[in-house]
Amino acid sequence: MKDHKKTLRVLIQAGEVKSFTELNTSPTAHLLWEALPITGSVQRWGEEVYFETPVEAQISPDARDGVEVGELAYWPSGRALCLFFGPTPASTDEKPKAASPVNPLGRLEGDPRIWSRVPQGTRITVTKAE
Repeated sequence: MKDHKKTLRVLIQAGEVKSFTELNTSPTAHLLWEALPITGSVQRWGEEVYFETPVEAQISPDARDGVEVGELAYWPSGRALCLFFGPTPASTDEKPKAASPVNPLGRLEGDPRIWSRVPQGTRITVTKAE
């Protein structure tokens, strides 16, 4: 019998760059999971890749603008998924800082700095990973 607590693992890919991540158990993560697969167009903001999604989620109680390198989050103001791999224009040090509070979703596996190779406008997809 399968465990009813299914792991929500996703693959995010843009060109040759890809990362897996396990989503947390938040309501926003479940909304994202139900919307998959999602395709978008990469936007860059400093060392952040983000793209608009069809997901509409409210700001969560644990939302914050201070994030960690490698964090995946949902930006309610822009209905966007955000991948942080270094400082953004809002940063005051080497840590990423979101433009406004984001809902944490999980951490990218591997080295998140690979996302620095993805140019603006690249097609990006998020799919369920087996």
